[in-house]
Amino acid sequence: MNQVKEAGFDGGRIVPKPTESELSDRQLEDYTEHRVRQISWMQDIGKNPEQGEGYAQDTVNGRVYRLDQFYRFVWEYEDRYTTQITHDHADAWMRELAAGDTSQENKASHLKAIKMLFRWRAWAFNGEEWDPEISFSTNTGQTNPKDFLTEEERRKVRDAALEHGSVPNYGNITPEERDRWKAHLAQRFEKPKQEVGPSDFERANSWKIPSLIWTALDAGLRPVEVKRATVYWVDTSNMLLRIPKEDSSKNQDNWAVSVTERTSNALERWLAEREQYDKYDESDRLWLNRAGTPYQSYSLNRIFRNVCETAEIPSEGRTFYAIRHSLGTYMTREEGLGATQAQMRHKSHTSTMRYDQAPVEDRRDALDRMG
Repeated sequence: MNQVKEAGFDGGRIVPKPTESELSDRQLEDYTEHRVRQISWMQDIGKNPEQGEGYAQDTVNGRVYRLDQFYRFVWEYEDRYTTQITHDHADAWMRELAAGDTSQENKASHLKAIKMLFRWRAWAFNGEEWDPEISFSTNTGQTNPKDFLTEEERRKVRDAALEHGSVPNYGNITPEERDRWKAHLAQRFEKPKQEVGPSDFERANSWKIPSLIWTALDAGLRPVEVKRATVYWVDTSNMLLRIPKEDSSKNQDNWAVSVTERTSNALERWLAEREQYDKYDESDRLWLNRAGTPYQSYSLNRIFRNVCETAEIPSEGRTFYAIRHSLGTYMTREEGLGATQAQMRHKSHTSTMRYDQAPVEDRRDALDRMG
């Protein structure tokens, strides 16, 4: 390993190991040099370049970590490696954070890091500083989540998910693969294998997206939980997801999360179907994307917006977290905060309290009753 790759700073590694594993050797060398310039500027003069005053080391440590998260988001957003960061990238990251299930203080810290990044780019590359389109308050008062589905929209999303995904095209697979799929479809359609033909392939939509969306609707899955989900989570006999503490987002407890009978049936169908795909042969992941890798938040947002469009409900600016936020609101209304905390896997009561508000349609109904 060359000297550049071994570079470090007082707060830790220049390039965290998870990021390093995603980059080629040349990309890693380029990104490391890019980060060294950033960190040196932060430590030496970043706080006040005119007076040569740098940031405190604790501040540098936090911002180095947050900037790495931002760069990884940009690579996923662009589907390629780049260090050419734009204002559009920054605004997209703020929208992603705004819909996320983290504190306002954490979101505000990310915003400060990105504003500092563009100050560095203005100093180093004669670029333009960034005026964010949204901002975050560090006020700790609880507010109702912004990104949200109504009950009617939840029903429409559930139905629309059935229209997404299909088995491979009859003419684009090998005879051996076609034989395997015919056996699967014969069982699914309850007909003799020899009678399965191209028309059956055309009408056989995959259960991957319905099972994913429906499970998210019931369990309020975070994107990271979709990424980590394995076949061992699924207990269709008891209509549960059993999420071990090492896989839960907050890493505190084992969770038994209820799902509906309809969702349990979809998961059972998907488990049978996934065995037909070679990419699952060496993986216990419950869902993989077309490339055979776990889903990331950006791709889940795209799938969710596509489902919203199919459902003919507003999709612009919405994220996968809308599903989770709607579950919290309506579970609180139906069963109370205790049920919401258990179903949504909240470590803290404070996280659950944000959902202790009547949905807008309930408040409107109350006004109508008041006269």
